[in-house]
Amino acid sequence: MSTVTKAQRADYYERIRPLHLAPLWESLHTLVPREPQTPCVPALWRYDEVIKPLLMQSASLITAEEAVRRVLVLENPALPGRACITQSLYAGLQLIMPGEVAPSHRHVQSALRFIVDGRGAYTTVEGERTTMVPGDFIITPSWAWHDHGNEGIDGVSEPVVWLDGLDIPMLRFFDAGFAENDEKRMQTVSHPEGQSFARFGHNMVPVRHDHATPTSPIFSYPYSRSREALAQLQKSEVPDAWQGHKLRYINPLTGGAPMPTIATFLQLLPKGFAGKAHRSTDGSVYSVVEGRGTAHIGGESFAFGPRDTFVVPSWAPLRLDTSEEAVLFSFSDRPVQLAMGVLREAFL
Repeated sequence: MSTVTKAQRADYYERIRPLHLAPLWESLHTLVPREPQTPCVPALWRYDEVIKPLLMQSASLITAEEAVRRVLVLENPALPGRACITQSLYAGLQLIMPGEVAPSHRHVQSALRFIVDGRGAYTTVEGERTTMVPGDFIITPSWAWHDHGNEGIDGVSEPVVWLDGLDIPMLRFFDAGFAENDEKRMQTVSHPEGQSFARFGHNMVPVRHDHATPTSPIFSYPYSRSREALAQLQKSEVPDAWQGHKLRYINPLTGGAPMPTIATFLQLLPKGFAGKAHRSTDGSVYSVVEGRGTAHIGGESFAFGPRDTFVVPSWAPLRLDTSEEAVLFSFSDRPVQLAMGVLREAFL
């Protein structure tokens, strides 16, 4: 075989291509790499200087009802046109103006809302409404009817922006996406606000409750409660050298992630925190709630401030520093990787 020439192999490849065949030996090391080789790159989107002015411009071009969802998609710079921030996750920033309604629909993609800016908008999920304020984490379960509106709060009406996170690329990979528009513009509110948290948010469950879905029965996790938990930890514990004080949101019925495909976290980094580097196979999206600092991601450094968003690709080393106390929300595809038994982490 040593006498075989490159031309002979090339001729062979040309002959088998019309038969929809390909030689594995030409792509084996790409298909089964020694370690992750993501095409994604680190990136940061500045909210105050860039995103907010552009979102406000979009409000003059299209209404929330016309758009169905008025969103600027955060596309990974290395994956233009694919509507994904990592290969498995979608992220976008959605704007709803005072008096607007984003009409009711449902889809099999699981979605999260993390409120970034403004107060007084609401979301209704399967007949229960929650008023949204910055820092709140809200779930739209798979195939659940949901609509959004902005009626203001305490007599004040202002634009409201939130970060959307969905598993759209995963569902696209499996060719399993379905969606449906509601016949009604807005759902009928059939449950009092705060009912799901009252029933499931206190380490208790209604005695006859039979939960049939893998998604948390709590659909709104208030920031006031989550922030208080971090503050208590800060008083009683030394911060982790890599991640500061970091908590994961849970499904109270299982102790697992709130959604079957997306894990969510909230962490507090003390002022002057100089974290050690760590990396993980679950690429993550971060939203800055409070404070300022620098994210060092795979050899690049990004100064962050309140309401900014940044992405950490799979297996890219991440190190966090702060110039003032900071709180970060993040989400990733960790539940899927855990279910598949492929999640790896390294603390460097």
